[in-house]
Amino acid sequence: MRSRLLLPVILGLFLSLATQSSFANELLIWDKLQGSAPKGYVLLLRHTLAPGVGDPENFKLNDCSTQRNLSEVGRQDAKEVGEWLKRREIKIFRVESSRWCRAKETAQLLNLGKVKLNKNLDSLFEESDIANHPATIKVRQQIFGHRNKSGLLILVGHYVNIGALTGVGVDSGEGVLVKSDSKGALKVLGLTPKLGR
Repeated sequence: MRSRLLLPVILGLFLSLATQSSFANELLIWDKLQGSAPKGYVLLLRHTLAPGVGDPENFKLNDCSTQRNLSEVGRQDAKEVGEWLKRREIKIFRVESSRWCRAKETAQLLNLGKVKLNKNLDSLFEESDIANHPATIKVRQQIFGHRNKSGLLILVGHYVNIGALTGVGVDSGEGVLVKSDSKGALKVLGLTPKLGR
C-alpha cells in the first residue's frame, strides 16, 4: 500500500526535476555567449504583456489608441528583459521591431540602442498561411543573411510570427535564440528565462 502511494510522488518529483533540467539546458547558451560578439545569433523576442488577443476592429497602424498596448507590468517586464540582456554583456548588432505599438514600446524599453522598424515583423495573427507568408520568408532570409555577422540581432515581434519560424510558443516577453545554417534552416539554440510573475 505504501509503495503504491509513493510511486506517484516519486514520478512527480522526477518529472519536475526533468523539466527544470531541460529549462536549465535552454539557458546554458547564454553563459557560452556572455561577454562575446557572437556570430550569426538572432533573438526572436515576443513583445511583453499587452492584455487581450489580436487587435480591435478599428486598428490603425499609426494610432496607438486603436491598438492593444503594454500594461504597466508589460513595461516593467520589457525593462527587466533589457537589464538581463545587458548583464550578459553580449554585443548587440541591432534591435528591430514590428511597427505595432506594443512591439515598438517593448523594443524601446529594452534600452539596448536605436530601434529600427521592420514591417516583416508585423503581426500575422489574421493571416491563414503564416509559415509561407512573404513576411515570414523575408525574416527567415534576414536571419540567414546574419549568419556571418558579429553581434546579437534582436527582432521584437509577435507570438504567431515566432511560432511560424521556430515551432516554439513563447509567453509575453520571452524569446527564442536561433541561428541559420548554410542551407537556411533555423536551429533553436535556447530560450530567455521565464519572467517572474
